[in-house]
Amino acid sequence: MYNYQTEKSKIFTEDGQETFLKIRDKVQHLLKQSGAVMMQNAINGVTGDSWLHMACVDRLVELKEIREITQENVAGQHRVFVAVS
Repeated sequence: MYNYQTEKSKIFTEDGQETFLKIRDKVQHLLKQSGAVMMQNAINGVTGDSWLHMACVDRLVELKEIREITQENVAGQHRVFVAVS
């Protein structure tokens, strides 16, 4: 089961940083296009560990670059995010 606190440390490896930057750039692009981004679209097309990919998105939330707007009990891939105003 996905757990951000468990996966977070992977972001700070060399490969993790490369993945984080790819996902951050993709999220920013999708937000400019539509104003919101679903987790599955943020990580779609990025190869590797999907839990690391989800952790990268959660790191963007932690850094206050984006915020989550979904309610509780939503599948991880269906979580929705918007830019922080």
